[in-house]
Amino acid sequence: MKLREYEAKNVLRESGIPVPAGFLIRSAAELAPRLDELGEAFVLKAQVDVGGRGKAGGILMADRQNGVATAGELFKKEIRGLPVREVLAEQRLSIQHEYYLSITVDRAGKQPLILFTEAGGVDIEVTAKERPDAIRKVLVSPLLQEIPPFMLRELLGSAPKEIGPVISRLYRIFLEKDALLAEINPLVTTPQGVFAADAKIIVDDNALGRQGIKVNRDLTDREREAEAYGFSYVELDGAIGVIGNGAGLTMATLDLIEYYGGRAANFLDVGGGAESDRVMHAVRLVAGLPSVRVIVVNLLGGITKCDEVAKGIIAAGIPQKVIVRLAGTNEDEGKKLLSEKGYDMLDTMDLVVKKAVEVTA
Repeated sequence: MKLREYEAKNVLRESGIPVPAGFLIRSAAELAPRLDELGEAFVLKAQVDVGGRGKAGGILMADRQNGVATAGELFKKEIRGLPVREVLAEQRLSIQHEYYLSITVDRAGKQPLILFTEAGGVDIEVTAKERPDAIRKVLVSPLLQEIPPFMLRELLGSAPKEIGPVISRLYRIFLEKDALLAEINPLVTTPQGVFAADAKIIVDDNALGRQGIKVNRDLTDREREAEAYGFSYVELDGAIGVIGNGAGLTMATLDLIEYYGGRAANFLDVGGGAESDRVMHAVRLVAGLPSVRVIVVNLLGGITKCDEVAKGIIAAGIPQKVIVRLAGTNEDEGKKLLSEKGYDMLDTMDLVVKKAVEVTA
């Protein structure tokens, strides 16, 4: 789950990383009595769970004279479809230079990967593509609780030494918060010292309970419903709904849809031993996606019984077309039930996917 900027900065502040003076407001009226805390010029930042806030008009410059009116304008906006309900009001820094610092997981190396570049404040992807030599990288063994000094020297290069402690503290945050990403972009130098002008922390969903986070804000309402039923579920942006049993089979179905030129609307692994009621909820969940025009049900019956799957599909009673491939335990009984209700059944995954892509073409 991604922490909002003010939450991430609170974590940085508690760990000794300097951040600009500021506070959270939930209405423009809350800003007026606290203007003295911000100085003459400040920044108003919409706290919404999307990227690209600045380009979408979610970050506005303000001063004492126009600050309250500017905050009122920001609260009236939608940033990439999300209403602005919280704004971080923050002092404006006199920036001398911008750096980029992040720590993430190198999945191939199975170790934390630290990235640092003196070309901060822009998309790191652009720098990586156009100036790969500008990015310095080190892998740190997850057994190490501190970054060795020689690694810090390698990362810093000619950058100010004051940045070294920031890197070390961000690494401790990365470990302690079970983070998948801890990023400061930009990390800036000013006449008053080094500051994290922006911050991003993404906590591993599997560690939310350990971190005391009860609600995963990154989930949609449908994803929360899927979690309640115990489905492995991810929303995508296509028109073909997908239900399978087993992650490998479901992923293979998605790959085949892509191969034949279609686009999947979701990934849903209903799990093993699914009974009719569970299948019914899965079908209704996928059918509730506005983009879904057809649903592919691709299940192999081992501990899952094909007749139970068929009963669940029928009980769902959805308006979209459902194309089914069943094989395994009680296969004949399942096919008979679906045939009597006029469902499309095909013998192979390949044929089912081809048919679904044709429907959405």
